[in-house]
Amino acid sequence: MSFSDYLSERWPTIARLAAEHAEVVLIAVAVATVVGIGLGVAVEGRPRARGLALGVAGTMLTVPSLALFGLLIPLFGLGLAPTITALVLYAVFPILRNTITGLDGVPGAVEEAARGMGMSPLSRLLRIRLPLAWPVVLTGIRVATIMTVAIAAIAAAVAGPGLGELIFGGLARIGGANALNDTLAGTLGVAVLALLLDLLFVVLSRLTTARGLR
Repeated sequence: MSFSDYLSERWPTIARLAAEHAEVVLIAVAVATVVGIGLGVAVEGRPRARGLALGVAGTMLTVPSLALFGLLIPLFGLGLAPTITALVLYAVFPILRNTITGLDGVPGAVEEAARGMGMSPLSRLLRIRLPLAWPVVLTGIRVATIMTVAIAAIAAAVAGPGLGELIFGGLARIGGANALNDTLAGTLGVAVLALLLDLLFVVLSRLTTARGLR
């Protein structure tokens, strides 16, 4: 069967797997965004805590994804739970790092002016510092999203949802009927999904970033 015939016949299945893939990635990135920004705000201005948080989060990126998925099986079993957990652990570091960098980059004069106007620390954070840091923070979220799109394909090893099912299934049957088509469809699907999500962040950046900060 040619690849075009394969796509015509299997399109509904591929679309379903792509939707599942996007869903787990977006859920994981949403959780990682809350954790990363919250942690970044908490440790910013505290050198020891910041170094510890960045060190722990950065170390997670050095753990091979297949090994991490396997280590989570005794804790969460198979399926969605270990998939989301592993993706969150990988996605936190770029968001945390960029949150700290963005907050560090807020001009001191702006903060002094806000303090002089009588704004509380929470008000300065929500109305001045985070909005000014947002372009840098959003870049971290964007990097984390693209990174987790690729890692989510490995989740098929723990029965996770998504396009990895096609890739692993095809590789397991290499030489068999449609094995190459399965692998190619899964691989191309991951690349196309990463591109679409990247374009989504371009639009999101224009909608949520003040014109003077673009």
